[in-house]
Amino acid sequence: MNTEKFKYDNGIVRNFAVATILWGVVGFLVGLWVALQLTSPQFNLPPYFSFGRLRPLHTNAVIFAFVGNGLFMGIYYSLQRLLKARMFSDTLSKLHFWGWQLIIVLAAITLPLGITTSKEYAELEWPIDILIAIVWVIFGINMFGTILRRREKHLYVAIWFYIATVVTVAVLHIVNSMALPVNLLKSYSVFAGVQDALVQWWYGHNAVAFFLTTPYLGLMYYFMPKAAERPVYSYKLSIIHFWALIFIYIWAGPHHLLYTSLPDWAQSLGVVFSVMLIAPSWGGMINGLLTLRGAWDKVRENPVLKFMVVAVTAYGMATFEGPMLSLKNVNAISHFTDWTIAHVHVGALGWNGMLTFGILYWLIPRLYRRELHSKKLANFHFWIATLSIIFYAIPMYWAGFTQSLMWKQFTPEGVLKYPNFLETVVQILPMYRLRVFGGLLFIIGAVVMVYNLYKTAAAGSFVADEETEAPALVKNEPEPNGHWHRWIERRPVQLLLLSLVMILIGGLLEIIPMLTVKTNIPTIASVKPYTPLELQGRDIYIREGCYTCHSQMIRPFRSETERYGEYSKAGEFVYDHPFQWGSKRTGPDLAREGAKYPNSWHFNHMIDPTSMSPGSIMPSYAFLAEHVLDKSTTESKIRVMQTLGVPYPEGYATIANKDLDKQAGGIAADLGKNGIATASNTELIAIIAYLQRLGRDIHVTAESSK
Repeated sequence: MNTEKFKYDNGIVRNFAVATILWGVVGFLVGLWVALQLTSPQFNLPPYFSFGRLRPLHTNAVIFAFVGNGLFMGIYYSLQRLLKARMFSDTLSKLHFWGWQLIIVLAAITLPLGITTSKEYAELEWPIDILIAIVWVIFGINMFGTILRRREKHLYVAIWFYIATVVTVAVLHIVNSMALPVNLLKSYSVFAGVQDALVQWWYGHNAVAFFLTTPYLGLMYYFMPKAAERPVYSYKLSIIHFWALIFIYIWAGPHHLLYTSLPDWAQSLGVVFSVMLIAPSWGGMINGLLTLRGAWDKVRENPVLKFMVVAVTAYGMATFEGPMLSLKNVNAISHFTDWTIAHVHVGALGWNGMLTFGILYWLIPRLYRRELHSKKLANFHFWIATLSIIFYAIPMYWAGFTQSLMWKQFTPEGVLKYPNFLETVVQILPMYRLRVFGGLLFIIGAVVMVYNLYKTAAAGSFVADEETEAPALVKNEPEPNGHWHRWIERRPVQLLLLSLVMILIGGLLEIIPMLTVKTNIPTIASVKPYTPLELQGRDIYIREGCYTCHSQMIRPFRSETERYGEYSKAGEFVYDHPFQWGSKRTGPDLAREGAKYPNSWHFNHMIDPTSMSPGSIMPSYAFLAEHVLDKSTTESKIRVMQTLGVPYPEGYATIANKDLDKQAGGIAADLGKNGIATASNTELIAIIAYLQRLGRDIHVTAESSK
């Protein structure tokens, strides 16, 4: 049989490995900073480095910078060897690498500047979204080009997961990022309210599924057998795992919106498919762990396998807990609490983090043709990282249970036992401090890894183009007898199309009815569009990341209606582009905040939160009283809203600033009556106008009607 000589491109693998390590440390450090801000408000450095702006930077850095570069590192290494082919184009590889790093740098610049869409895991504004799509297409072309010119006809299971990742992430990103630009730095989602919430969490949950899970399962199926020097436990189980996972996962997004204004049919779909996810998820976990059967002596000796075992175990824990949290009776306890934070970090630190560390410890010595500098340091990293996850997760579980129990507790007389939300915050501060300690341990372990891998590389010899050879692919080769699934494993285009069909079924059947059946979103006649000043204030609210700590969704529980007011209805949010329901209550819900306090209370609270709420951990927003509101954007914002169907009068955009000035002057005059002398053209006046609007359309009091 004729063999062909060629070279693997190790240079691109090394580049992504270095980026993984660098951005990982940065992402962990930002996470530690954010955790410190919740224990000590003085760590907030407004306006650019407050919690509301840094929290999305942390999530983006860990998900797209650390994990993103990690999955590209693993895919570029494994794909070439599984296909016995160099990557399709060195130029596309370089464009992919530098394009992705540019996206990360732009995120690191724009998010602290407050340039955000506020959509979870999709906060980057429209020009960067377009760049993400372009870079992703470059990656997809490079990957499929390599597959089509492969020398190995059979597509190994890891490649199935890579194909599903490329296809699904593209669909998710494009749909969720649909927006109309106001200018280069601002856009409004084309979806509103309930529809926007469903699309966002269809994306948000499946970003976890198809960016943090499926590609990493592909890496598990390649690197774990390599490290253990054993074949995958079950080929048939891998088939079931793959097809069941990609079909079921896409339906599960609505479980993030249980007891909200989302229609019950959509919530029920999310619950049913989320519970079903246990089967394929645990099938993958079992397949991974049983690959190590008979190799436990190696696990005790090999730090790489230790990292991988904990990673797969954490995957199993997270994928059991996720379906449990989607059950309505459990979700009623967990949602908006730190329980969800604990759950997410078991997956992020345990599954993604530990598997990435294991791959790096396996990969770097091979790239540099040198034994790992120190197994002792690697073992130290393993144990301190494992302990850090425990120190992080357990306090957050405790905090979550504490929050929910205190929020729901009534006295024998039938009144809320803890009516002041701040009582809960004070109670869980010790758990927040333990989380800081856990995060610090994780960073120490990462720094030790950096040193260990640096010493390994420094003592080794890197080969950018690794020479190898393989038999040429025989075209029109007869189909071998065997399992029925072999047919599609030899046809990447058909595999791609079938994967696309599988994920589109769930997406289309959930989303299209919400966009086309008007009875899903009953209107409320009293709900009116935001005034120009309120719209500007809402954009400042989004810019400052207030949604990271405050929800705007009152669920139909007595504990919530007693605390916050009437439960939320779908028709309230028809003009919200994007929605602002939130996913975590570090502070109280704001859905009925309007007219609850006078303007002077909000002014003082924004200047110094502790003056109104002693013990508050909210940062000061005193700078808003000094920043002049940019009214030059008002006209374009109104025009975009009109394009999206918000019923402002024809020609209103040109006179909107007159109404803005009038309303701002009224608020400033009211503050003056209470001894607060302030200009009417500041950002603080705008955000007060927005806060005073919340909930007043359907709950009109004597005070708010004045």
